[in-house]
Amino acid sequence: MEILKRLAWIAVFSLFVLSLFGQNQATWQQAFYKSYDYEKASNYSASINELKKVYKVSDYFVNIRLGWLYYLAKNYPESLRYYQLAIQLKPNAIEPRFGLVKPLSAIESWDKVKEQYLAILAIDPQNTLASYWLGVIYYNRKDYAKAVKLFEMIVDLYPLDYDSVIMLAWTKLQMGNNAQAKVLFNHALTLRPNDADAISGLKKIK
Repeated sequence: MEILKRLAWIAVFSLFVLSLFGQNQATWQQAFYKSYDYEKASNYSASINELKKVYKVSDYFVNIRLGWLYYLAKNYPESLRYYQLAIQLKPNAIEPRFGLVKPLSAIESWDKVKEQYLAILAIDPQNTLASYWLGVIYYNRKDYAKAVKLFEMIVDLYPLDYDSVIMLAWTKLQMGNNAQAKVLFNHALTLRPNDADAISGLKKIK
């Protein structure tokens, strides 16, 4: 009899917990829905406030969304803080690192941007987006040996990707490899007829 009473109590308690969880889940979802609506109206402050109502430091989804909303609101220190919290919660996730790049780029913290791209490539070595922008950083710093490896990797995977082809062409040109640069600039012209950037590059090859 005592066992039956305990089982009945456990059943009642379980139903209570499930009901409470369902209510909390619904409240959490509604906060997101309202936040989306406010974001569409560019009311970032209200969008943030909706999420703050259900905020928990352990909630990855709320942290990454707050990082995005504070970025849109141009509050870069707060954006950085929430993206970093999201990374701490899911260190192998790529999306919060790409998110973190946005406020870092806004404040022109390029060394930290570079760190994030390297971290992404450590997780996903063939991530073409991280590879491309890291290559651009190396190119702008005249570190062509590192830039060329990244652009070559992308072009091998996506031979018809104009942006990577044109960057590889310019990198080859800067390294003095005019023959390959010429082939790549012409390839870029095939992908994008009358492209001014490709034409400019070809004019520099004697």
